[in-house]
Amino acid sequence: SPLNAPNAFLEIYFNFNCSECLGCADTTIFAIHTLSAFTSAPIRGDRNKKIRSEKRIGPHNIDILSIIFGTLLGDGHAEKRVNGTRISFYQEGSHKAYLLWLHYLISNLGYCNSTEPKLQKRLGFNDKIRYVLRFKTWTYSSFNWIYDLFYINNVKIVPSILGPFLTPLALAIWIMDDGSKVGEGLKLCTNSFSFADCHFLVKLLHENFNFKASVQSTGAKNKEQYHIYIWKESMPLLREIVGPYVHSSMKYKIL
Repeated sequence: SPLNAPNAFLEIYFNFNCSECLGCADTTIFAIHTLSAFTSAPIRGDRNKKIRSEKRIGPHNIDILSIIFGTLLGDGHAEKRVNGTRISFYQEGSHKAYLLWLHYLISNLGYCNSTEPKLQKRLGFNDKIRYVLRFKTWTYSSFNWIYDLFYINNVKIVPSILGPFLTPLALAIWIMDDGSKVGEGLKLCTNSFSFADCHFLVKLLHENFNFKASVQSTGAKNKEQYHIYIWKESMPLLREIVGPYVHSSMKYKIL
């Protein structure tokens, strides 16, 4: 099952036992061979044609849902529109390779426009120029339930039914979005989530993956913000579980 067996994911989803696929994480060969893995029920129309949101149908399989849930725990966000919801993916320019890889997979599933995202200039703190990339899925009425799970009064929360969707793939996306190596452990930047939500995530990390983790204050002045620290004792197991899903440009986060 993709939920618990990364080796099975490689063998079944990445063109069975293709040695080229098993040996790489971001080449064109790898991406092409994985496209048939991330399939949902037929989505009407091609990926560049305008289709009414209610005509874009589901259900959506566990792999695309894992990508969406993982990025919503991280840098991504869901946007509720008139007739449906779309998912927005975002990265700083320094993580361009990861964002383009993710876009390539999702666009070839028919979930977004195939036009490659371009670097955009943004004015940051102290008028510093930043470069960012972003792309969005098409709007789906069958994504509304995801928005309703993750948002209350436009504030992002951790869904109470997250457990089955926190798969190894979802965890890998979350780490690639918002993880950073700290000492011999891993920090997940959960600053936007409440203390209770962070404790719930720690509980799920233990239940789903047997990780040891704790909630820590970020130390931000005049703000109650928290991050999750996965202990060094759990890092070998974490690498075993998420390693097969992590893009090569993001491997440094788990080494």
